Amino acid sequence: MLSGSEDQSIALLQPKHVPLSSSEVRRVKWDLHSDVVVVGFGAAGAAASIEAASRGAEVIALDRYAGGGASAISGGVVYAGGGTSVQTAAGVRDSVEQMYAYLAAEVGDAVAPATLREFCEGSPQMIEWLQHHDVPFEPSLCPYKTSYPSNKHYLYYSGSEAAGDFRDVATPAPRGHRAKGKGTSGKMLFSPLASSAVKSGVRVVGQTRAVALVVTDGRVVGVECRSLIDAPPRIRLLHRMLGSLSAKPGVYAPQFRYLLERRLARIEKKYSTVLRIQARRGVVLSAGGFVADRAMMAAHAPKYTGGIALGTAGDDGSGIALATEIGAATDKLGNISAWRFIVPPVPFLGSLLVDREGERMVDESRYGAAVGHAIVEQGGGRGWLVADADLVRDAREQLPSQSMWFQRVQNAGMMRTAKKGDTVEAAARAAGIDPAGLLATVEKHNAAIAAGARDPFGKHDDFRRPIVSAPFTLFDVGIPPAGAVAKMMNPCPMITLGGLVVDESTGGVKDVSGTVIPGLFAAGRTAVGLCSNSYVSGLSLADCIFSGRRAGVHAASEERHPHN
Repeated sequence: MLSGSEDQSIALLQPKHVPLSSSEVRRVKWDLHSDVVVVGFGAAGAAASIEAASRGAEVIALDRYAGGGASAISGGVVYAGGGTSVQTAAGVRDSVEQMYAYLAAEVGDAVAPATLREFCEGSPQMIEWLQHHDVPFEPSLCPYKTSYPSNKHYLYYSGSEAAGDFRDVATPAPRGHRAKGKGTSGKMLFSPLASSAVKSGVRVVGQTRAVALVVTDGRVVGVECRSLIDAPPRIRLLHRMLGSLSAKPGVYAPQFRYLLERRLARIEKKYSTVLRIQARRGVVLSAGGFVADRAMMAAHAPKYTGGIALGTAGDDGSGIALATEIGAATDKLGNISAWRFIVPPVPFLGSLLVDREGERMVDESRYGAAVGHAIVEQGGGRGWLVADADLVRDAREQLPSQSMWFQRVQNAGMMRTAKKGDTVEAAARAAGIDPAGLLATVEKHNAAIAAGARDPFGKHDDFRRPIVSAPFTLFDVGIPPAGAVAKMMNPCPMITLGGLVVDESTGGVKDVSGTVIPGLFAAGRTAVGLCSNSYVSGLSLADCIFSGRRAGVHAASEERHPHN
């Protein structure tokens, strides 16, 4: 594949980056040539590829496996509003202003107000763009609050819009647009985008790992990779099968995934060869986050190492590392979204989440990421739901009609942790938390409801209910230690939210001085984006589409390097 003797090779096999002079870059033996090279072919990478190709650019998209990444195994929910065609067909009234007001409260300073407004104003068109590329949606509105709707519903309240404090900010509207497909329907989002990219002329090169950016005169001009492109067919097939298993079911079986990844690494080490790809206009990094890299998690988010890494083994921070090796800046790497879902069924919205002292931590009707955040940051990873007999009875009755199989498994995992007592104090002692503290919390809660007083955590009256009927139950919803059976039945999935700092008008990656690195762009969870402070369901995938399209447009518009 490569020409010239070993001592004439300009780059090592696996450098962290390849700095070249202008004269050296002219002597590089490129194996493939393209205008734009996209590193990581998930939702963000597919969006970037489509937009770059639509502007006449030659595009090569790389992926360590077969493509899809975390997007393909996700729930396929895109957060969109402002009056999308799907909302309108479902009879939902929404506006850009209401969407912006709600998201401004969630997003904070993750992006500039102008960027958030651009996202909200373009939200209806984003859904049209996705539908144009054959992503299916359906205006079937879910009539109850849930973490993820059943196969009967594809539009729902996917965030904290209906939670009490947020109702004071904006009129609630369902904005979770789930791609139509049974089960977790991420494949119904990614597959049409991947097909559309290929139809538009994008060349997808799978089983290829980017190991270095090639840089000359401060500009990124190419990518050096290790690829199985020339490996025997049986080896490529084995690698593809193991990679698929690593993604799912490996996401829910960390030890199984670890064993598969060791095997995959041995295959790549033995059979991969160097592949150098020229990028005449730019490189887009869309290789996911770093939740699968235990060292990075321990360094940046040590409180969050006990959850399930929601993503693929490709979410190892490699896209971020490629850029930081040439001086790129990062931000918000310590921000992690930990999901502790307590619904379905709906009655659990009326439970109370307490810590070891029996004190309440959050409005329980908030989205599961806010609940998980409270457990980690306020409860030190521990938390219990307090319920009475009436609540438990109603929950059991409603669960079958409101859930899918995996949600029933999660609920069963939570039910296994039940500690009961004929009094609140007895239940507290059984669970190992402070009896006096819990009794005070329950009495205060019941008194506020009886008096018609506002909930101290802002929970809306729609979701409040008194805790009065014995027996009383505490369910352990903390983050179990690694390897615990409960962890598998009721996992706490996590994703990383921080990444590379980008110019929000172009997606260009900035260095530590704030200057954009020519020829380098980033999108999705490789970059800081809309959800880098606070996550609600669908906002990450929406950001992947938003930032991916932005990066693709501007990478294709970049001037060609004079030596490319």
